[in-house]
Amino acid sequence: MSELISYHLEDGIATLTLSNGKVNAISPDVIAAFNGALDQAVQDRAVVIITGQPGILSGGYDLKVMTAGPKEAVSLVTAGSTLARRMLSHPFPIIVACPGHAVAKGAFLLLSADYRIGVEGPFSIGLNEVQIGMTMHHAGIELARDRLRRSAFHRSVINAEMFDPNSAVDAGFLDKVVPAEQLQEAALSAARQLKKINMNAHKHTKLKVRKALLDSLDDAIIRDQEHMG
Repeated sequence: MSELISYHLEDGIATLTLSNGKVNAISPDVIAAFNGALDQAVQDRAVVIITGQPGILSGGYDLKVMTAGPKEAVSLVTAGSTLARRMLSHPFPIIVACPGHAVAKGAFLLLSADYRIGVEGPFSIGLNEVQIGMTMHHAGIELARDRLRRSAFHRSVINAEMFDPNSAVDAGFLDKVVPAEQLQEAALSAARQLKKINMNAHKHTKLKVRKALLDSLDDAIIRDQEHMG
């Protein structure tokens, strides 16, 4: 489908693999590729697995774009927040198979999915925006507030605390951690299990459960555009 997001469909499971340099930076082109791949997954009525390269899911937004100017930064953050909202309301289950580090927008991909599997190892998972001098955007705060444990939410968003994979489970970034060599099979096993549920019921229940969050994100995206712009 794209050099940035490859798309592999097999037995009703669509695997989207992010490949954009050594940190898998999230750029406007990556987000466009993500949206195209999700469009295809809906057409295929597939359970989705999102993954990255060995050792990393993503290090976050493309800093070249974020530092190019206010207009470029606002546009990228808006597109990224809109992608998170889309993932949260996607009509079919989304699994993230996190092969290592997941930082900033990489961690927000975890918070936007239905089931998250990480790998054992010396990897960092979390939101480092405050650490690198960025005030957290409203959409990010609302997403983290909803998906993280309350104690971890403050430490993560305000203090930029990073978590190893096992503590990331307790914090709410991950649901399960496996050895790296078992990640692909663990993700496929989870996808096969999720294929058994009623997708219509899944879609409508997801929208009910996440209505308050989705409404908050809609408002936050507008506020971010006004504030950052």
